[in-house]
Amino acid sequence: MNTIHIHLQIFGFTCLGVFMLITGTSCTSLKQVAVNKVGDAFAGAGTTFSGDDDPEFVKSAIPFSLKMMESLLEQTPKHKGLLLASASYFTQYGYAFIQQEADELEEKDLAAANEKRDRATRMFKRSWNYGMRGLELNHPGFEKALRANPKVAVRQLTKDDVALAYWTAAAGGLRIRPDRPETVADQLLVEALIDRALELDESFENGAIHGFLIKYEANRQGLKGDSTTRSRQHFKRAVELSKGADASPYVSFAEAVAVPKQDAKEFESLLQKALAIDVDAHPAMRLSNLVMQRRARWLLAHKDDLILPVSLPEKSDNDANASS
Repeated sequence: MNTIHIHLQIFGFTCLGVFMLITGTSCTSLKQVAVNKVGDAFAGAGTTFSGDDDPEFVKSAIPFSLKMMESLLEQTPKHKGLLLASASYFTQYGYAFIQQEADELEEKDLAAANEKRDRATRMFKRSWNYGMRGLELNHPGFEKALRANPKVAVRQLTKDDVALAYWTAAAGGLRIRPDRPETVADQLLVEALIDRALELDESFENGAIHGFLIKYEANRQGLKGDSTTRSRQHFKRAVELSKGADASPYVSFAEAVAVPKQDAKEFESLLQKALAIDVDAHPAMRLSNLVMQRRARWLLAHKDDLILPVSLPEKSDNDANASS
């Protein structure tokens, strides 16, 4: 019922806004009310996308929604809900659909895969910018302060900023690429944001911050200790906070730890656990779980490329004689 209401609300107020723009009405306040209402509807869309059971349908629908949100932000640039929604959706669209397609395409067409990765990077850049704009609303000058002294700047963030800090950090982390030096410079900013978000609310989105850090720990600079141990701690906490209902931690840990360790047994076990999750039992995470299960199947199909078979040492003549 809420989803139907939201769709009707979006349609009605969008038409009203377009009508006023076409007729050139001078009722600026009414126009602003209409724009704000549409923005509120997009920002509070709830499970309209996350509960869907058809990733391909959502993939086709999201670009329209993203452009609509950008159009609304031109009219109401300080709408915090829209800025958060834009940061969130651009990140998820870039990762779940564009970047995953790039990985799947790489073995067939490297040039096309790289084009998709470049496109995903542009999505993450947009997300970063919208997230920063959102954080600037309550903390003017935040990005400048963050670039000057990341660890000091993030101290001003509060629990109300966690969602924006998380999605901004996620976009920034996904955007970092070794072949793009200008993105690597943002690594300390990403770490400051995600660490502060974790400090403020580790349970955000059923452990999403811990889930992000599973993969990220291996990329930290100058931090003492074993990154694998830190990743495992984040993995365990992410599973606990999501009550095992989220496929993402299993897939992330398989890629971040099992592959580098060349642990075939753990690799398979983790991905099978991700695939065993009943997506319909957890409607709010249905789309995310379907997307991650697709990645789990793709990873399993490429197991021999990711984890090299263990070759037994050849027997020497002495070994042969001893066995006889």
